[in-house]
Amino acid sequence: MKDMQGASVGSYDLPDDLLEFEKGMQAMQEAVVRHLANKRQGSASTKDKSEVRGSGRKLWKQKGTGRARVATRQSPIWRGGGITFGPHPRSFRKHMNKKVSRLAFRRAFSEKVKAEHVTVIDTIKLDAPKTKLIAEMCGKLEIGKNALLLVGAHEDNVALACRNLPNVELQQAANANTYQVLKYQTVLCTSEAMDVLKERLAR
Repeated sequence: MKDMQGASVGSYDLPDDLLEFEKGMQAMQEAVVRHLANKRQGSASTKDKSEVRGSGRKLWKQKGTGRARVATRQSPIWRGGGITFGPHPRSFRKHMNKKVSRLAFRRAFSEKVKAEHVTVIDTIKLDAPKTKLIAEMCGKLEIGKNALLLVGAHEDNVALACRNLPNVELQQAANANTYQVLKYQTVLCTSEAMDVLKERLAR
């Protein structure tokens, strides 16, 4: 465990029985697919030939012209006509039961611990909402190219200081999901956040 200056201030013990390495790979994949699918708006829309405005008049007679038979201007073969099998507004939402979701999170966090990509910091205290302070802290902790910063409870100064850092995402430990844990190279947790995570992993 380290402080904001990167100095060691002790250790944080995480029981081995809270980690999972035997199963959960499929659950992680499903959790990521579900997260990305649920973010989709599903608002893409096109008009088929019944929805395109225009006359219903047949463009030319069926026989005798030497040309291919044709119907109305709304036909998909015409520019400005309807779209065949085009997208329509729909929901991409996927569901996952709680047991599988917990397994996915547990396996994802366990993999981060195994790879030694989890850093525990005793606390984060800022007197002012300055992005420079968080950037300096990340530099001293050598978090890598990006990091997920987990805290126990919301603090205005920390939230405001982190929002301008493109390589750092702030999240409360109780709300962190599998996709976030896997997305970032380093998971940076406060000791308070680790206590919350221990409760989540023990379920």
